[in-house]
Amino acid sequence: MKPRWLSPWSLAGVAALLAAWQGAALAYHSVLVPGPYDTLRAGIANAGTIAEQMAITLRRAATAFSLSVVTMVPLGIVGGRIRTVGLYLDPLLEFVAAIPPAAVIPLAMLLAGVGDAAKIAVTCYACIPNIVINTMEGVRSVSPTLDRAARSFRLSRLEMMAAVDLPAALPAIVTGLRLAVGTSLLVSITSEMLLATNGIGTFLQSSQENFEVAASLAGLATLSIVGLAINVGLRRFETKLLFWYYRPGSA
Repeated sequence: MKPRWLSPWSLAGVAALLAAWQGAALAYHSVLVPGPYDTLRAGIANAGTIAEQMAITLRRAATAFSLSVVTMVPLGIVGGRIRTVGLYLDPLLEFVAAIPPAAVIPLAMLLAGVGDAAKIAVTCYACIPNIVINTMEGVRSVSPTLDRAARSFRLSRLEMMAAVDLPAALPAIVTGLRLAVGTSLLVSITSEMLLATNGIGTFLQSSQENFEVAASLAGLATLSIVGLAINVGLRRFETKLLFWYYRPGSA
């Protein structure tokens, strides 16, 4: 089954967008409004730099995402299973979700400098609400019948978390992880723009400051393609991992 973005309607929409873009470039006839062809040329000319900087950004985002998963999924399961822990976590999560990650960057700079540690810390902070909230809600929505059946086997709390809560909450957890992946990439780029050292965010900012608009658009196009590829990969992984959930008639 082909992805929806490969349907004729989606491809026609992309073609229409490119045509409108080219028309705007011809109408303005300015270096500040490059067309698709000029953007493609700039992308080829800067391919090495764009690939190198993109790899740096993806490495930071992947590191932050992995740290968030390892720490926040268990915390969400505990918060969903143990009512007292959940009552403490709920207001804290609302507090964290209400503060934009960019607002935390000055504090991260003060504590961790301007290196990778600060960027990774800010990205981890941004991933917390998506992962913990979805995990807690997934655990809280576990069927009471399933819960009673597990209790009849006299399972300990830890055993119930591993054998009941984690598998039953997996669809909600995976949804939170998908949201966190997009957040990690977005915040990594933002932190690179504000903590200018390297990465695709720094490349985009320096290109704009030097009025290299075509190069900046090429970087954005590359970022869009990479994001699309990640999303398609995650969707396929999710479908295979949760085959029982997406089976017709199962949900």
